[in-house]
Amino acid sequence: MLKIVIADDHPLIRKGLKQILGESLYIEKVDEAGDGEELMSLLRKGTYDVVVLDISLPGKDGLELLKDLKHQYPALPVLILSIQPEEQYAIRALRSGASGCLNKASAPEELVAAIRRLAAGGTYITPVVEELLLKDLKRTTGELPHQSLSDREYQVFILLATGKTPSEIADKLSLSVKTVSTYRARLLEKMGLKTNAELTQYAFKHGLIR
Repeated sequence: MLKIVIADDHPLIRKGLKQILGESLYIEKVDEAGDGEELMSLLRKGTYDVVVLDISLPGKDGLELLKDLKHQYPALPVLILSIQPEEQYAIRALRSGASGCLNKASAPEELVAAIRRLAAGGTYITPVVEELLLKDLKRTTGELPHQSLSDREYQVFILLATGKTPSEIADKLSLSVKTVSTYRARLLEKMGLKTNAELTQYAFKHGLIR
């Protein structure tokens, strides 16, 4: 009987995932968390077989939360879910300790298969993510500029590259506009770029946005 916790800030998403898992797996319980603080509170109070973690959470985002979680519970499998293309987050998530990555547009059967695999101590890699990993392994030219960014800088970079304004980014990430502007200046310097248009061109060139 599996014990699972789902961390997602959308109640309807949590309910839908809970229903899918309940219909397809032997479940003891499925607990829900709407943000990182609530998730960590649940983990301190009980034990779980798998964490299903949305990468876009209010406050501390999924990648930052993943690092904290794996530091405190290194043996706990984490499946990262996202509506974003895998190119934007999969490699970073796996490097940070995720046991699998899955797009929210995937079929319910794929979610069930991923949970089964993680609960049994394995990993779950989709063909898309597998291709990204192979490309990453084959790269011989050294680290690309975007790979030197922190997780938060990378998150701001992707949002800027997709056309979001600083105020929109601030609202999405629960940051001040001034803080977003600081991240923007820092990431532009690290990447050797000057404008948002150059960020977008770079992201397209390296397959980070579609």
